[in-house]
Amino acid sequence: MMLREVIDAAEAALADAGVASPRADAELLAAHAAGTDRGRLALTRPDPAFVDRYRGLVARRAKRVPLQHITGSAAFGPVTVSVGPGVFIPRPETESLLEWAVAQPLLRERSVPLEFPGEIRAVRNVRPPVIVDLCTGSGALALALAKAVPGARVIAVDDSDDALDYARRNLAGTGVELIRADVTQPGLLPEFDGQVDLVVANPPYIPEGAELEAEVAEHDPAHALFGGPDGMVVINAVIDLAGRWLSDGGRCAVEHDDTTSARTVDAFSRTGQFDSVTARHDLAGRPRFVTATRNRRQEGTGHGRAV
Repeated sequence: MMLREVIDAAEAALADAGVASPRADAELLAAHAAGTDRGRLALTRPDPAFVDRYRGLVARRAKRVPLQHITGSAAFGPVTVSVGPGVFIPRPETESLLEWAVAQPLLRERSVPLEFPGEIRAVRNVRPPVIVDLCTGSGALALALAKAVPGARVIAVDDSDDALDYARRNLAGTGVELIRADVTQPGLLPEFDGQVDLVVANPPYIPEGAELEAEVAEHDPAHALFGGPDGMVVINAVIDLAGRWLSDGGRCAVEHDDTTSARTVDAFSRTGQFDSVTARHDLAGRPRFVTATRNRRQEGTGHGRAV
């Protein structure tokens, strides 16, 4: 059989199974089976061993096992992370939040390139920017931020042991700090009060009872998906933490459900701690995340610091 015939047959099987992107998945599975890149598939010769291996992968995908669980990895922006059962699979939609985060001028203003001598750092009184990624899951967002902002202190937080196992693997050797903690715990990590420049979060935000695709409902952990009856329980906790942790002028970005953009804007606004509260969309034009800037604390009422 020609490779195209094999992939065409796989595409048809995946389409019949209701897979949303049958052609792309068929080609990515073929590349995985061949141990090559999708762009080099034309060089693959479909011998019987390849065909048997490939058909087994396609059969799993047709049962709506996520593509990323079959390949063991997920691409996210400039990085690729290990994923599998027990950890949320990072989605391309969150890359819009990543792009916004790395574009924030304060991350550049508050850092000095690592190659600069320590004396220059001391003279300029500049410390590395501090970034916290809440509900980090696989660590994909924290890893991408660490790559995009060299020299930043990046801290990733999650409370799932399964997710933390993947995060440790993905963040090993990067310098990203990993903390096991529940973001809904009152008074969490007071040592961060007023010390953080950027808080980002892709928290559990789906309202309970929402209908989900099979790949999500059957394979992503419920703990990483559902945010209470209205989807706002963890989002509200993240906003409370950001209000306490961010230094004056620090920024926050929180992803939300398609249906809760207005509620997330309101949650930021009603605290009285944030300015420039803005609803933002992903590349598909869907409401995806809200950003805000920590306003200046009144003298003696907070933990902001001059840098």
